[in-house]
Amino acid sequence: MVAGRVIAQNAADTVRPGKGALPAHALKPGLRQYLLCYQDTKNDRKLTFWYWLRDIAIQKQGGKEVYVITQHWYGSDSGSYRRVYSINDAGDFAPLYHRELVRGKLNAYDWKGDGIMGADSVEGNVRKGFRLAFDQPNYNWNLDIETFELLPLAEGKSFLINFYDAGYEAPKYVRYTVAGSERIRLLDGQETDCWVLHTEDTEKGYSETYWISKKGHEFLKEEDHFNGMVRYKVRMPDAMPDIRMGFAR
Repeated sequence: MVAGRVIAQNAADTVRPGKGALPAHALKPGLRQYLLCYQDTKNDRKLTFWYWLRDIAIQKQGGKEVYVITQHWYGSDSGSYRRVYSINDAGDFAPLYHRELVRGKLNAYDWKGDGIMGADSVEGNVRKGFRLAFDQPNYNWNLDIETFELLPLAEGKSFLINFYDAGYEAPKYVRYTVAGSERIRLLDGQETDCWVLHTEDTEKGYSETYWISKKGHEFLKEEDHFNGMVRYKVRMPDAMPDIRMGFAR
């Protein structure tokens, strides 16, 4: 249930590269910045914050057009910093390459429709020996925000998205349902009409809800509940300066 609405389990559209493929060329290049706030419901005097930068660019590589998406995750100390670099086909958003620097360890992967493997050419890659075959192509779960912005959202629609989190056991289809629409107030005081997209797993005890603007298909807000925690993710206005303030990119 979301905001008092019962989510109907309608037939869902299957979404993966090659089937229900996303219109990736619709993804707008540019810098997005998000503020994340975590709270343990048992500790109402503490909040944990992250700040995410997600920079989307269109480039030509190997004679074809690709999306290059670079993420920077900033926390309260340098040890929590994460840098993520992903390359996707500009035609259908199929993953081609993914690299993460997490707690000082580099994880890099070459990604194809039939499998993923550690990138041998990347110096210091701790996942060089990793191999996993796929029976179907999938999307990069680390780019869920961008994937949601590309979905053809509409009243009553549901989607089964074949997502994979690089380096883990296996891809899986996750169901996302348009639970309705809602007007939300932005930081400038203006209201915008949004689709409300929802997913949940009652066995694992989590739910995630996303607000995506009808005009512009922009991911504006997220609310998650899991393990007694509440997490909010809010997109900052475009007027927000790049918080790196001239530091090395």
